[in-house]
Amino acid sequence: MKFISWNVNGLRAVMGKNFKDVFDSLDADAFCIQETKMQEGQADIDIDGYYRYMNSALKKGYSGTLIYTKKEPLKVYYGINEEGLYNEEGRVITLEYENYYLVTAYVPNSQEELKRLDFRMQFEDDFREYLVKLKEKKPVIMCGDLNVAHERIDLKNPDSNTKNAGFSIEERTKFTELLKAGFTDTFRYLHQNEIKYSWWSYRFKAREKNIGWRIDYFVVSNDLKEKIQNADIYSDITGSDHAPVILEIDLD
Repeated sequence: MKFISWNVNGLRAVMGKNFKDVFDSLDADAFCIQETKMQEGQADIDIDGYYRYMNSALKKGYSGTLIYTKKEPLKVYYGINEEGLYNEEGRVITLEYENYYLVTAYVPNSQEELKRLDFRMQFEDDFREYLVKLKEKKPVIMCGDLNVAHERIDLKNPDSNTKNAGFSIEERTKFTELLKAGFTDTFRYLHQNEIKYSWWSYRFKAREKNIGWRIDYFVVSNDLKEKIQNADIYSDITGSDHAPVILEIDLD
């Protein structure tokens, strides 16, 4: 099966560019989107052949997640846990299938001077606990903009970013804790030493110069890692400041 994840930085904006062409060309079994920045009904976003599940933030033009899937799930969950934590920001969608869960997430940015770091740390703990509970029932595929470059290899300028959002020791440690809880970073699993980025600032011609960060991921529970066939970043696809990431995996 083929899964795609893409932070589109505004779904309506990218629909006016190349979204449908990209969507059709990738022909994914499930296409997960972060940072939709829209509410239901603001645009016609239905696509033939796909079920659609959307989680919008209460605040207009902010955050939001969406999943298109060819296969109808058994159940759909919005937010974290039965209480739907963080649902006011539309950050998490979970689709339950017979033999796995598919989760997409838009992890909060810690912002300048790490002013939202405490909120981010609580989100990380709650989200990790949620994923661990899921994998105790069946395998988990989680994807999204996780807003962290895990290791020095995952961004162009690590030394100048050690105290900045996305590369603070606190955020990196939380990602390490997730992996230690029984999960695998699929791209790094297949490409141990490859330097490839999924996000570039709009400033300073960063994408043209490839001054980027790898902050978009597919993470799977360890019981699936031997079934990974491909995990990559489509850095040549434009339309957003993020590139789509792909996971191909044998779920039979």
